[in-house]
Amino acid sequence: MTAPEAPRPTRSCAGCGRTITWRKAWERDWQHLRWCSSACRRRGLTPVDRQLEDALVQLLRERARGATVCPSEAARAVGTGEGWRELMEPARAAARRLVVAGQVEVTQGGRVVDPSTARGPVRVRLVGRG
Repeated sequence: MTAPEAPRPTRSCAGCGRTITWRKAWERDWQHLRWCSSACRRRGLTPVDRQLEDALVQLLRERARGATVCPSEAARAVGTGEGWRELMEPARAAARRLVVAGQVEVTQGGRVVDPSTARGPVRVRLVGRG
């Protein structure tokens, strides 16, 4: 019988907030790894990304205790006209970054979920207000 494999270390991407799991190829650079992919590294964090984070937090603070918002509400607050649709994935990424920062949690069906693996509609709420 073999011993169970030890859990591999993880960290979050600075751009999209998704979980990065340690790989042997990253062994030498693990301490300095910030991005999950070259696409995230190229894109970096833009002023719009910060606006989406601020919009999510502001919307949640304006709501009742325990209330949630959809990332699309932040996208609509930042985007103009139909341009908000292009901000949907950046809005979800903003929510993931806020989860990593410990400010919010992402829910689906009323239960807290891992935002890196959640598929479909999600809601965001402030931590400690649910």
